[in-house]
Amino acid sequence: MLCLLLAAGRVVTAADVRVERDVAYLPADRTEHADLYFPLELPAGKRLPAVVIIHGGGWNDGKRDARREISTGSTLARNSYVAMSIDYKLAWGKYVVWPTNLWDCKTAVRWLRKNADRLGIDPSRIGVLGESAGGHLAAMVALTAPADGLDPAGPDGDISCAVSCCVDMYGIADVAAFEQHPSMLPKTAAEAPELYQVASPLTYVRSNSPPFLILHGTADKLVSIEQSKRLAAALEKAGVEHEFIAVPDAPHSFDLQPVQRDLRPVVLGFLDKHLKNLPTNK
Repeated sequence: MLCLLLAAGRVVTAADVRVERDVAYLPADRTEHADLYFPLELPAGKRLPAVVIIHGGGWNDGKRDARREISTGSTLARNSYVAMSIDYKLAWGKYVVWPTNLWDCKTAVRWLRKNADRLGIDPSRIGVLGESAGGHLAAMVALTAPADGLDPAGPDGDISCAVSCCVDMYGIADVAAFEQHPSMLPKTAAEAPELYQVASPLTYVRSNSPPFLILHGTADKLVSIEQSKRLAAALEKAGVEHEFIAVPDAPHSFDLQPVQRDLRPVVLGFLDKHLKNLPTNK
């Protein structure tokens, strides 16, 4: 059995996947970490695609190793992906978390590329998946380019934060239209409309944006399905390949296997098309 030992990580072998917990992917003064999910064995001479998983929780709650994230990471690993489920800076009190939370997500992409050789992944085949607040951040990772000024600074600034595709699960596309004040922003939309525009995925949809899979429940009472419909419409107008699936009667915060529909085939099919079946570097 292949065993990769990474920075201060703790390797746990399950029945059908291998998990490395508590991986430090941020600077040494940060307490947020990541968990890595691997197939039990990495194929010799072949690089695997990778997916960054960004948890939800209203930008002020959630964790990388909640039940939903463990299930998603394990599902990906069972299907020959390397998954990286991350913690990121959460809002609390009057702390202004934006855009540090986005920088953390982009840093995770850079970290995968920087460590691609020892992880056994192809740095040209990295996707992102997020739920709710994580869906918002995943879309921001996918849609923003260096010229937008939202890439993190630091010694690895020459490493790209770009991803090849995005799975956005009931995320917020227009932050100003969100029914509640987002905890990550210090002011209201009326006080700082430009800040809300900068923090909204809709602002950055372009013809060269990566493919999107958007999933949203019709019974979502927290994030209106209109958020995802608006993102899908913007992608359609820009000519970006995408698929929007409204899950009948599904509430907020479902995983890949809600009682209404098993979404694993459609998610894996999307990732296979845009990651696994792309030409590999190695």
